[in-house]
Amino acid sequence: MHPSTVLFQDQILPVILPVCDHYAGSEKLMRKSIALQQELGGVFDITLDCEDGAAAGNEINHANLVTGFVNSTDNHFQRLGVRVHDVHHPAFEQDLEIILPVCADKLAYLVLPKINNVAELQNALQRINNFGKKTDGQLIPVHVLIETHGALAEVQQIAALPQVECLSFGLMDFVSSHFGAIPASAMRSPGQFSHPVVLRAKLEIAAACHRYGKVASHNVTTEIKDTSVVANDAHRAASECGYTRMWSIHPDQIQPVIKAFSPNENHIQDAIGILSQAKKQDWGPIQWQGQLHDRASYRYYWTILRRAQSGQVALPAAAQELL
Repeated sequence: MHPSTVLFQDQILPVILPVCDHYAGSEKLMRKSIALQQELGGVFDITLDCEDGAAAGNEINHANLVTGFVNSTDNHFQRLGVRVHDVHHPAFEQDLEIILPVCADKLAYLVLPKINNVAELQNALQRINNFGKKTDGQLIPVHVLIETHGALAEVQQIAALPQVECLSFGLMDFVSSHFGAIPASAMRSPGQFSHPVVLRAKLEIAAACHRYGKVASHNVTTEIKDTSVVANDAHRAASECGYTRMWSIHPDQIQPVIKAFSPNENHIQDAIGILSQAKKQDWGPIQWQGQLHDRASYRYYWTILRRAQSGQVALPAAAQELL
């Protein structure tokens, strides 16, 4: 049996996405981002932004611009997503009507901002599915921004919805929604990792994602000149908060995010050694370097290989054979 079958018979097989979600709002930045995606081999996603990216009054032209990019031959890896306006905005339905009927097959995902609760999200999903599905009948994956009190209160129910693939933390909107009760320092590091209200929100989102096999995507770093800040934020998001993906708003942020979230060489070699020996034992318990391993740890190391496969890591033949 393939490892993905034998190891997850009683477990949810987690969704694996590229670890970096790069946002681009203007035509110029979209073109540059797509060119960089091609150069790096499709190891990061690009979210074309119709919400903050579109100037007021220019929503129709912007949605048509995004549609052109998604359907373009430059969309080599079909890893372009779109953030539409929030469900209360007059342009929400307009975005769906312009983008989905012609882009459903090539669209990687749709991002929904400012969702307040599960009922509101379910209504939005119904409207999305009315406008477009893939030709094979599959629904378009949806990424939900958790940035309101209501969404955080119902984050477990939101993560449980099958069409939801990823939850992203909207740090700045979340802090702002407390109307000064949380200091501005919590919108950046180190405050965002130490303020208890913000940290609680991050952990609840990550926990909900892992319970249902979804991707937890960490908020953006607003520092765009000092890449060490981005690298440190990414490292802390991954190692302390359980996130497996992070936003980028500047091309210089992409590589630090990828590096921080990608498995290192030692972890990959351990995974290959442990899983190769486990396979020979038909996935029964083994000893590896003086330690006992069974299917619980096999699932961990299998996920390490899958995440490495989705990034920039050149995997050896033994890993490819396992995958």
